[in-house]
Amino acid sequence: MSLFVPRFDETVLVRDAEAEVVGGDPVAVRLLADSSATGGALSTVRITLAEGADGARPHVHHHSAEMFYLLDGAAEVLSGDDVVTAGRGDLVIVPPDRPHAFSAAPGSTADLLVVITPGVERFAYFRHLQRIRLGKATRESLLEVQELYDNHFLKSETWDTRHR
Repeated sequence: MSLFVPRFDETVLVRDAEAEVVGGDPVAVRLLADSSATGGALSTVRITLAEGADGARPHVHHHSAEMFYLLDGAAEVLSGDDVVTAGRGDLVIVPPDRPHAFSAAPGSTADLLVVITPGVERFAYFRHLQRIRLGKATRESLLEVQELYDNHFLKSETWDTRHR
C-alpha cells in the first residue's frame, strides 16, 4: 500500500456565495474544490436533486473512490449490483472500479456532498454536462473525455430496472 501525500500551501476556503453553480432544477451542482486546489487530495461538489431526479447514470472511476454524504433528503445509490437507500446523515463510499450511480429516492429530494479521492479535475466535466443539457454539445462527446475525467459510463441491469 502506498501513501499519497497531497501538496498544497494554503487553506482551502470556499464561501457558499462564491461557489459556482452549474445547472439548476432538477439538478444543481455547486463546485466546491477541484483537485488543483487540494494538491490532488480530493475533488468535491454539492449536488442538489429535485424529487425523483437522476444525479448520475451508471459509471466507474478506475483511479478514485467516491463518497456520498447525505446532507438532506434521501438518495438511491448503486454500488456494484446493489442499490441502497441513504437518508440524511448517511455516508456511502464506493471503491475504485465499482460501478455506481445515484438519484433522489422516489418521493424525495436529495442534497449530497460528493467527494472523489484522490482528486480529479472535475469542474470542467460538470460544465461539459451543462453544455450537453443546453444542447451545445452532444451526449456522445462524453466518450471523448472519459479518460480525462476518469468517468467511464457503463450499463447496469440493476439500475435500469429501477429507473425506467
